[in-house]
Amino acid sequence: MTAPDPAALPGYDYWLFDLDGTLVDADWSYVRTTFDRAGDQLDRRFSDREASLLWHGLAGERNALLQKWGVDVRAFWQAFHAAERPAERAAATRLHPDAAFVRDLNAPTGVVTHCQSFLTDPVLEALDLRRQFDVVVCCTDEVGWKPDPRPVERARAALGVTDRARGVFAGDMPSDVGAAWAAGLDAVHVERHGHERRGYCVRADYRVSSFAELAG
Repeated sequence: MTAPDPAALPGYDYWLFDLDGTLVDADWSYVRTTFDRAGDQLDRRFSDREASLLWHGLAGERNALLQKWGVDVRAFWQAFHAAERPAERAAATRLHPDAAFVRDLNAPTGVVTHCQSFLTDPVLEALDLRRQFDVVVCCTDEVGWKPDPRPVERARAALGVTDRARGVFAGDMPSDVGAAWAAGLDAVHVERHGHERRGYCVRADYRVSSFAELAG
């Protein structure tokens, strides 16, 4: 892992963050139960490995992986969203200790997440994170999905920053890096699982295993 020199980290005018896998993560018991419920609807059992790959996005683009397994993409997401339980997920979600880094930022901050609003809102409330962010953007078909830059651009517009403002987007997925670069922001990739488990390295302006490496 290449850690940046904190003294060389630029002073950004605003910071954007992915949510799941970057700032927070759900307990495995919730993940396993959710895939079991979705599998019952689809009449297909998902192994622990398959559930982990899909939940954490460790094998690249999730829809491509589902297609490789012969799972109908639209049917899967419908079943998966129906299997989610907002209150249970909020109760099972934990804040990464190094995410305290966000509280110390003296700049506007926002979240840009693939997690849908019916899940994002309870998680932010349960972890008392809502007040830490100036804007929250949940990706949809209308808003766009990372690496499409539109969700990032929407967050930037909501923050009211100028085109000349320097921004950075931190996330745990290659799509986060892609969205950052496509929108003209620098990118931080937070590797929560290690290169060996992911199977490849993710390029970014800053590659860290913890926000503590940015905080110094």
